[in-house]
Amino acid sequence: MKILFAAAECVPFFKTGGLGDVVGALPKYLAKKENEVRVVVPYFTGIKQEYKEKMTDLFNYTVQVGWRKQYCGIKTLTLNGLKYYFIDNEYYFNRPELYGYYDDGERFAFYQMAVIEMMERINFIPDILHVNDYHTAFIPFLLQEKYQWINAYQNIATVLTVHNLEFQGQYDKNVLPDLFGMDTNRYDDGTIRFNGAVNFMKAGILYADRINTVSPSYAQEIQTPDFGCGLDNILRMESGKLSGILNGIDYETNNPAIDRNLKTTFSKENISGKLGDKKELQKIFSLPVRSDVPVIGVVSRLTYQKGFQLVVAELNNLLQFDLQFILLGTGYPDLEHSFKYFNEQYPDKCGVKIGFDIELAQQIYAGCDMFLMPSAFEPCGLSQMISMRYGALPIVHEIGGLKDSVQSYNPIENTGTGFGFEEYSSFYLVEAIKLALDVYKNKPDVWKKLQYNAMNQDFSWETASENYEELYKQIV
Repeated sequence: MKILFAAAECVPFFKTGGLGDVVGALPKYLAKKENEVRVVVPYFTGIKQEYKEKMTDLFNYTVQVGWRKQYCGIKTLTLNGLKYYFIDNEYYFNRPELYGYYDDGERFAFYQMAVIEMMERINFIPDILHVNDYHTAFIPFLLQEKYQWINAYQNIATVLTVHNLEFQGQYDKNVLPDLFGMDTNRYDDGTIRFNGAVNFMKAGILYADRINTVSPSYAQEIQTPDFGCGLDNILRMESGKLSGILNGIDYETNNPAIDRNLKTTFSKENISGKLGDKKELQKIFSLPVRSDVPVIGVVSRLTYQKGFQLVVAELNNLLQFDLQFILLGTGYPDLEHSFKYFNEQYPDKCGVKIGFDIELAQQIYAGCDMFLMPSAFEPCGLSQMISMRYGALPIVHEIGGLKDSVQSYNPIENTGTGFGFEEYSSFYLVEAIKLALDVYKNKPDVWKKLQYNAMNQDFSWETASENYEELYKQIV
């Protein structure tokens, strides 16, 4: 199959979350299965210089954004055998952040039309055009309603992956004539209208040939009022083309046996090196170097969606236990401030670094004993999979992809790959942590068994990509 991925993020060029990881990994594994795969992303000027220097300028053309004639340059780069295209426009993409600007609607209107108008020019008409989240969700609508006259595009099948339904791309109805040069018929008849706005995500759900989310549980959850972000009725209506495929993680990057970020490497066959990484982690965070104390790690955005208000509410109580708490993250100022406070109050038990550091993140996965992810909702989550790969047992709210990937400890059978709590409250979070601490301290043999189980899970993209191939075959 010929497959074109369109997204706003892609590792190793730029990312803000799991979307970048998925678009960085999935195309590589699909290409290994003899598919012809290419990826297109914006040319955000924050791309590392080493990649900029390897790019080739192909050509440029003008994209009509309403009344505006906008320059569009196409750059290309082949990396690890995969061809990437970059949509270049400094006015839209020469900014310090990827998102969060007043004109995001215009920026991604330009980008989506540029992607469509690029395909003929590069002579790559895909069998599958795979779009991701609201930044590209309008493309299936545009193919049918604006570019339907292009014969070469008639047989393109579209897949929309919803990585996070919370962000939908909602704009005034005037974006249709003002940005896309279209009439407002599909807004006026209600097709792409939601809450008095044009909704990119709703349009994608209705117009894409298949919709999938990044875990089976999340695919079910978003069809309910609690998690559907207002679109649950539309998703129930389109449930026949909706599925959930659990994300994978890159096993080449996340491998404790060869990870260059680690002080000592280890594997599921010989986990002894993990103790060296634990000691190194304690030194990095200026905590007492003790092999016997359980270390709870966090690597996350510090937001309410990620559940850290629950942790803040109970951290004073938790730090009365014999444990160490280590956190790396950045996010809401009130949460950052709270964790800094606990760091100051409990310098021998609590280590906090506000920021993002890939090397340190890997060291936390490798050095901690438990990994905390109390998300209010979690479409998939990758950190819990990485932590299991590194022998750190996750403690999770049993929701979405966390529920699908972590098997909660069964004290009767002594089985599982981590610890979970069902009811979303700080009380049940603490109960799950207490259970994990009890097994760690009083049942070392059981703990080792759970560690082995966790490290033995298959979260590789090799497996996940097969499920995507099956999805594609339904519509080609």
